Amino acid sequence: MTLDTPRPAYVPNEARLTCLLLTVLCVLAPVAYAKPPLEAGLSPFMGEPRFDMRQVFKNERFPNVVIALDGTVLATWGHHSVRVRRSEDGGRTWGEPIVIGKSGIHGGGTTVDETTGHILAFVEDKHPPAPLTVYRSKDHGKTWQAQDTTIHNDSKGNAPSMHMNDHGITLRRGKHKGRLIRPARYYGKVNNRSEWPNHYTNAVYSDDGGKTWHTSDPFPENGTGEAAVVELSDGRLYYNSRVHWQERPKNTRRRSAISHDSGKTWTEFRIVDVLPDGHQHRSYGCMGGLVRLPIKDRDVLIFSNLDTPNARRERVTVWASFDGGKTWPVKRLVFDGPSAYSSLNTGRPGTPSEGWVYLHFEGGPKGGSQVARFNLSWILRGEKTGDGTLPAWVR
Repeated sequence: MTLDTPRPAYVPNEARLTCLLLTVLCVLAPVAYAKPPLEAGLSPFMGEPRFDMRQVFKNERFPNVVIALDGTVLATWGHHSVRVRRSEDGGRTWGEPIVIGKSGIHGGGTTVDETTGHILAFVEDKHPPAPLTVYRSKDHGKTWQAQDTTIHNDSKGNAPSMHMNDHGITLRRGKHKGRLIRPARYYGKVNNRSEWPNHYTNAVYSDDGGKTWHTSDPFPENGTGEAAVVELSDGRLYYNSRVHWQERPKNTRRRSAISHDSGKTWTEFRIVDVLPDGHQHRSYGCMGGLVRLPIKDRDVLIFSNLDTPNARRERVTVWASFDGGKTWPVKRLVFDGPSAYSSLNTGRPGTPSEGWVYLHFEGGPKGGSQVARFNLSWILRGEKTGDGTLPAWVR
């Protein structure tokens, strides 16, 4: 080394270690923060039957349940103010209630955007038809802010109402991958029997992350409302709805339809004879839950509603389909007592929620709302319905 050659700068050992750690973190960061897969295999839902249930809210009504991308379970609720409780350990324990909207009625359809991880909640000023506010959370449900939202009328010129449907979804397949879609409805001029023939269910969908929404064509039957939707493994959408118009045939049974265009139109209407639409003694049904388990290339659907011929709302039950809603060969009673509206969702692979099915329902042993969680093995120990058979791959 000559006198003209600059000496290397002295770097203390602590600084060298810091630089090394930063380098390692930069290399590992994409792995450490990669999103877990959206779908996996059957095995997390199998094994020994598992079931537990706990109260999450007291008083009031209107449940939804969604799973954030990090696996946090969010139970939303309320018809005077809208609140959420979060579970970061898969539903074993729950945090304190967080206010989404200080006033208003829960519109259902809580939706996780699987592209951004944001969560949207829909709050109507009062029982609809009523003005709507959409709230957005960017931190898995810890904080919420009202947003500016545009919702376009349907092809008949009618504005959709959000009340009261199961959760929304993000499409995972096809040219509209990433689209948000949630069930909605047209409420007519008012909610009474004279207007029921004009009511119909539909859906709203967004291709810009929930800022702008378009409304689908009507469901193929009037007198319907309070619905649920899932995306099947081939990209079709399966839609399942309540009916509340007493003049419809078999008006205590659920309705279904299919969309081949990512939720714009609905075809293949049918009455689902095996699925009850609430308690069977009266002329209109009850909101139910629906979810497709995140099992790659399989269409395992779980549906929830009441299974009673009695005069009271009770006996919340779940049914399982293994062919995308064509047949429902097994059901299992969840709670043999007062029950009403219900919402279903399922855990995410690679998170504490993996392998669980979550049912948030009105009622239970202490009233208010309960979240029951169970696995598919637990459902399979239930009662055979006679509607189809269990496939060999699940037995």
